[in-house]
Amino acid sequence: MPAFDTDLIICGEFRHPRQMLDNQTYDGHVSIHDDKMAADLGFTGAPIEGPTHFSQFVPLLAEIFGDAWFESGCISSHYLNMVIEGEEVRAFAARPAAGAKITRIWAEKRDGTPVLTGTASIGPDHPASELDLRRAKLRPAEQLVILSELRVGQKGLVAESAMMDFDQNMGDLYPFSLNEKLAKITEPSPWYTAEHGASSPWGRAIIPLEMLSVLTQYTSREAGFRMKGPAVGLFADQEIKMIKGPLFVNQSYRLEREIVCLSESRRVESNWIMTSVYDNDTNELVAECLLNSATLKDSYANYAQDAAALGKTLAS
Repeated sequence: MPAFDTDLIICGEFRHPRQMLDNQTYDGHVSIHDDKMAADLGFTGAPIEGPTHFSQFVPLLAEIFGDAWFESGCISSHYLNMVIEGEEVRAFAARPAAGAKITRIWAEKRDGTPVLTGTASIGPDHPASELDLRRAKLRPAEQLVILSELRVGQKGLVAESAMMDFDQNMGDLYPFSLNEKLAKITEPSPWYTAEHGASSPWGRAIIPLEMLSVLTQYTSREAGFRMKGPAVGLFADQEIKMIKGPLFVNQSYRLEREIVCLSESRRVESNWIMTSVYDNDTNELVAECLLNSATLKDSYANYAQDAAALGKTLAS
């Protein structure tokens, strides 16, 4: 029996994550990452995209799990509070017991405000993650309005093809390149770069964890998941799971999408989409990315009118 039963924690340094989505557009309008749009919706400033914070966990989880983190790691996160550029964030991870495959993670601002909470684990047999547990508690939505045309089990119209090169602009949703991200990333690594990527244990440059969100969202419009709009959304929950990782720069991947859950709260309607990532050369499933995109009801001008037409009773 050990002398102490103390929950040991490791943490990184305070970092200043950068805002790179101020020019993001979708459905013909700017996003919540635009200062004016954020202010119009009652926020204090344009938030930094949630997965930006994932980079701060990578050194901690590599310390805990070793190279297995890059090959079969899973980060599962519930976002709690937005971060505005200029604010500082620190990442934390609990040291798991010997042989354990899962641990708690969280991030905080300098004043202690929580940013996100979640779990990190390694496979191949992952324990129940933060989002596994949260989804199990959700009640089916009774009558969605913005997402009324969507159904659980609905699949994307096509299998999409996506690749990330160093100088490739990632489109309207992500108007920057990998090299531009690497110039501002909070935790740089030679394994991410063209110059030194071959020094990684896999002999190639790997895509940073936070940029897997960019890769999987790059062609998302091709899925054909129709929603009413224009309306503004944000990331509420996100999970990235490596099955046969890591993912590589300049490698072609096939993306297949499926709606796995639809839910709502007082302020948002949520579309939970699972994106399965296949290596186009080997046809192997290499990663899965789960994203809860929460659309703000107040951002859709016709919400009350459409709700009435659908027979939905609005809460007073």
